[in-house]
Amino acid sequence: MTEQRIGIIDIGSNSVRLVVYERTANGAHRVADSSKRPARLSERIDENGCLPGTAIDELIDTLTHFTMICTHNHTTSIRAVATAAVRNANNRPEILNRIKTETGLSIELLSGEDEASYGFLGMINSLQIRDGLLIDIGGGSTELSLFRNRAIVRTVSFPFGCVSLNKRFVAKGTLQDDDLKALETFVAEAVRHESWIGDTPGLPLVGVGGTVRALGKMHQAAYRYPFPQTHNYPVTGEQVDELFHQMRKLPLDKRRKLPGLSKDRADVVLPGVAILRVLFRATKASYYRICGAGLRDGLFHATRFPNHPKLDDVLKYSLTNLSALHPAAPKQHVLQVNRIALELFDVLNYEYPLQPQTRVLLDTASQLFRIGASIDYYEYARHSFYLIIHSQLNGLTHREMIMTAAIASYKSKGRARQHISEYKELLNESDLAIIYKLGSLLQLSAALDRTETQAIAQLNVQLDGSQLLLRPIQPRGALAVERREVEELGTEFKKLWGVTPSLDYTSSPIPSTTL
Repeated sequence: MTEQRIGIIDIGSNSVRLVVYERTANGAHRVADSSKRPARLSERIDENGCLPGTAIDELIDTLTHFTMICTHNHTTSIRAVATAAVRNANNRPEILNRIKTETGLSIELLSGEDEASYGFLGMINSLQIRDGLLIDIGGGSTELSLFRNRAIVRTVSFPFGCVSLNKRFVAKGTLQDDDLKALETFVAEAVRHESWIGDTPGLPLVGVGGTVRALGKMHQAAYRYPFPQTHNYPVTGEQVDELFHQMRKLPLDKRRKLPGLSKDRADVVLPGVAILRVLFRATKASYYRICGAGLRDGLFHATRFPNHPKLDDVLKYSLTNLSALHPAAPKQHVLQVNRIALELFDVLNYEYPLQPQTRVLLDTASQLFRIGASIDYYEYARHSFYLIIHSQLNGLTHREMIMTAAIASYKSKGRARQHISEYKELLNESDLAIIYKLGSLLQLSAALDRTETQAIAQLNVQLDGSQLLLRPIQPRGALAVERREVEELGTEFKKLWGVTPSLDYTSSPIPSTTL
């Protein structure tokens, strides 16, 4: 399989963005390049409803720059789309013709429903969630969708966004009380015409797009949140209200210095969050969840996998993709360790039950424990921890990602505590106990294939008092190395699980409980 790159250009009402997605030779997908230019197209629409020539000139300059980046990246195709600002401009044909003539790009004009659909696809392929509401506040439009069982049920596109309402209600970067009240009344009136909004109380409101991402970054900065991602980040309604009122008190020059907020969004973030709060109340949502994926990710999946763009299993896809990005890990050894780890877990868990999600954490960790070898074999555990923490491992919460990374890199309780020290406020004592138990179980599983020869095709596992009896069935080679490694882990394993593992490859197998 050869490398292949796709360029996605999103001409939004607030900014124009490029993302170059790459398929590697191993079949993994990743972002290879990206660029963003502020545009404020909604703000620049004149009294005749047209985008003036100077704005079109600047847009063409940006698109020419982006096509050069795509050429440099050897993209095989470019998909360029435009949203509300171009869609609603009275001189839309002139804009599209000039772009085609001067850059060679054919622009797809997305309807509000298209925006909602692609935004939903990007979100549902990156979060483990079945039911909720999805909101995307753009510069010139706001899309709201209700989804059930991972499918859109209702959707609406409102003809306003953070840039257009900034132009209408915000004076010199400040949103006064009367203007805020007028803005909220304006949004609430539009909502009133959609009778289904508010019929499904208690669902999470998942946010995609720049306004919501900025909100998440500011909230994390304000609370010194230790985890390095805003994707899949929950925020309460009260926390958003508090942050909104704090921002509103600040003059524009001071707001520009807020940690987590980009300078070019400092003015439009106020009307954007104001829209968000009105819709949060109208939908009677339970809390906000920040999603780092959205429209461009949905466009990528629809372009790359046109026959089946929606993933069946978010975590499985993400896990397979991350493994393929780090091919230095010995594949057969990793498969063997993963199989043995889950077999051991199922026997031990029957006697010492843990929460169901712990099996998912072990399954994930035992597939990723060697990815750090792509950086350095001697320190692969430390590097595996870092790579898992800083990768897009979709389908897990931040807490679960930290636990997975700690299990995958486990060497001892002390090393594990050292690894998780900067994230410890997101974990509790019972989480630490699970890390130690599953980490030691993963160590034992790796020890059972220490020679990386997959000599144990089948393993009979039995709990016999204080012994965990491990009896290979017709092993494909000598297991002296594995036996020594298992013995060395015995003392620590017994402290955590209450049983001592014993590898017995001389006795005849007992087939009754073969796994």
